[in-house]
Amino acid sequence: MDLSQLRNEIDEIDDELVPLLLKRMDVSRRVAEYKVANNIPVLNEKREQEVLDLVAEQCGEQGEMMKTVFSSVMDASRALQHKIIGGGKALRNSVNNAKGGKKLTANGEPIACQGVDGAYSSKASKALFSDSPIIFYKQFEDVFEAVNQNKAKYGIIPVENSTAGSVHESYDLIMKYRFYVVGAYDLKVEHCLCAKDGVKFEDIEDVYSHPQALSQCNIFLKNFDFTGINFTNTAAAAKFVSESDRKNIAAICSESAAKKYGLRIIRRGIQNVSNNTTRFIVISKELVIDDDADKISLIFSAPHRTGSLYRVLGRFSMTGLNLTKLESRPVANGKFDYYFYVDIMGSVRDEATLDLLCALSDELPEFTFLGNYFEQS
Repeated sequence: MDLSQLRNEIDEIDDELVPLLLKRMDVSRRVAEYKVANNIPVLNEKREQEVLDLVAEQCGEQGEMMKTVFSSVMDASRALQHKIIGGGKALRNSVNNAKGGKKLTANGEPIACQGVDGAYSSKASKALFSDSPIIFYKQFEDVFEAVNQNKAKYGIIPVENSTAGSVHESYDLIMKYRFYVVGAYDLKVEHCLCAKDGVKFEDIEDVYSHPQALSQCNIFLKNFDFTGINFTNTAAAAKFVSESDRKNIAAICSESAAKKYGLRIIRRGIQNVSNNTTRFIVISKELVIDDDADKISLIFSAPHRTGSLYRVLGRFSMTGLNLTKLESRPVANGKFDYYFYVDIMGSVRDEATLDLLCALSDELPEFTFLGNYFEQS
């Protein structure tokens, strides 16, 4: 028997499977109608586990693989039932009542950002909200608190860099406050080595900057045997160097920060890669969904069972959604539990996408819709 004959045999089996699967989905539809009439929730974990255990028993050494197949069938059935039942009412109402518009605006109200004037966060804030005053805060959490206490309409925080990766402190604060994400901005970052007039390159020993900037320039620092010293912000580091009497220190910062604090640019473009980009998000206490919103952010947890995260992620694929970010952060309860932060490309104005999010909000032990927004660059 050659390969073509084997493939023909598989095709014949598939021809038998498809009608059976469609028949199963039709029964699932009728199950949903029964559950609506009798106020029964879609998910019955005990029932599903019993079915999966029976499949594993019947399939012997192929049991675990067959459980994966049946899990996907169950997920598809549940998705259909959720669509019929129209679950996730709280999330649907939140999305339907969200403010909208063609472009995110603060209408002149203050914007909170971390650092000092000349920092990259400052540049992102001005690019997004040119008509609003910017209030600077020392720590990332201060930005969240400014929004929380209504001292600022929105807050701007960096969440990841194309070279150095995630800003974990930002994600931990997102998990803590659960504010909405209503916008994002990709800022191209070019780092400069800067020092006071009279400081020679060969005399520099210590270089001050934010840990992310030091990481983005670690090849340059290593090549010249500089010691990187963490500072709260790149522009704040520039300010510190400008006010110091030491003749052997420098800062890694932007060109604008160097000019603002009177430093001389000794080397430009010292980051590891030329297209170095930092992503900033806009946090808000109020949900706003722009007309052109195309990215969705979520937080959820998954049950402690084999394959639970795999099954959740499979639901995004089943709906045709592209997942662009998956970040796990500890719950900090001493039990090694984790929250998952997810970015996906999509719009809640798409019925299938909203149905999925509403289904997950009903099924998962913890689920937070952070927002649907447009990412500028």
